Amino acid sequence: MQSEVIVRFGDLDPYNHVNHARYFTYFESARIEALEEMGFGMGLMLEAGIQIVLVEVRAAFHVAAGLHDRLVITTEVVEVGRATTTWHQEARRDGELVVSLDVKAAFTNLEGRPRRLPEGFADAVSRLA
Repeated sequence: MQSEVIVRFGDLDPYNHVNHARYFTYFESARIEALEEMGFGMGLMLEAGIQIVLVEVRAAFHVAAGLHDRLVITTEVVEVGRATTTWHQEARRDGELVVSLDVKAAFTNLEGRPRRLPEGFADAVSRLA
């Protein structure tokens, strides 16, 4: 799945580069959009007593992005386990890799106890691309 972000002034650090923490917001928004597209939006999961939480994140910053840059965020689920998923995301500017992110997320109940993937989630992942 792809989404786009245009860098705003408030996203910049004192060096006029996108602040590293802002990328996490960009990527999270893209994951939320992907979940919506798959039919597992946050509201629906909450109603079902399910949440998805990050348990591990690895980011690599390749080049800087700046004001008004248009970043294309790609999001894919690369591994599906019994209670966890692994996501790979990239932000690119004009095809050039800016930042890549690997995320491991776990499904839990609303009290934070692990639970198996929701029914149909693995099938929905296969339709995400």
